[in-house]
Amino acid sequence: MSSLDRRRFLGTVAAAGVGAAAIGARSAGAQDAAKKSRVVRIRRTDAIDDADKVNAAVVKTMVDQSVAKLVGKNTADEAWKSLFGPSDVVTVKVNCLFALGASTHVEVAQAVVAGLLTAGVPADKITVWDREDKHLIVCGYEINKGPGVKFTGTQWDAQPTKSGSLNGKLATLVSDPAITAIVNVPVLKTHAISGITLAHKNHYGSIDNPGQHHGNGCDPYLTDLNALPCIKDKTRLILADALRPVGEGGPSAQPQHTWSYGAILAATDPVAIDSLGAQILDAWRATKNMEPIASKARFLQTSEKAGLGTTTNIELVDL
Repeated sequence: MSSLDRRRFLGTVAAAGVGAAAIGARSAGAQDAAKKSRVVRIRRTDAIDDADKVNAAVVKTMVDQSVAKLVGKNTADEAWKSLFGPSDVVTVKVNCLFALGASTHVEVAQAVVAGLLTAGVPADKITVWDREDKHLIVCGYEINKGPGVKFTGTQWDAQPTKSGSLNGKLATLVSDPAITAIVNVPVLKTHAISGITLAHKNHYGSIDNPGQHHGNGCDPYLTDLNALPCIKDKTRLILADALRPVGEGGPSAQPQHTWSYGAILAATDPVAIDSLGAQILDAWRATKNMEPIASKARFLQTSEKAGLGTTTNIELVDL
């Protein structure tokens, strides 16, 4: 695998139709080879400070603007309504396993919830979740299992799902047929085994036994997991928290290895957004004379071959 930081994110194409076509398919999966996969990156220096304090209003604006640009709409309201509607049941998968400093910021999740409500999704049909209640609590989320938007840990299927290399019980908040849409809200981090934690690896919180799926750099386990129809076909949006990435020592965080990048990334293609994430991490690592991590992320090539997305045919839009 050639280093991802040598790949070119090719120029821009007409905004009309590219994002809308991908969203119209209601899938973050295989893309027409003749079309580029759009990834939107928006950065603001006032989004977060070095103490990890988030400006919620700025982050909400960033989330809204990135979604609008992704789908080619003039306003955030139009964008959210083109993706979701009153008949949807939506789960929002955050990443809280490794505590504060290495988790999806509450403010990012709240901005996603606000967008879903704007689209007309009923509050009691929205669930923000991770593996266990305690993981959410330690990261500043307030558990709610009653009326309104739910914030909760998941339950697990009674029987394991077997598909390719995958053999584990799925989170019911992924597998339940009543769920019509998933928003993947990962956080950008390195990982000692897979190279990167972002869109693909956030779904290791969607199986009960991730520890059994880490061999060979998580390849092809990550591909087989993300290729499941209940993940691939339901994922309508990926909004990555790159406000303070973890550039070394991930998936946990150490202050000396995080930095205020101040970015939100938006896509529908998990391969494309993870490829950009690897580039961002390696650019920072180069300033620290650290070895690149992109070559560890072999699962991206496997996912590309499986039709889950692209590592090279990408339209990067910076806001």
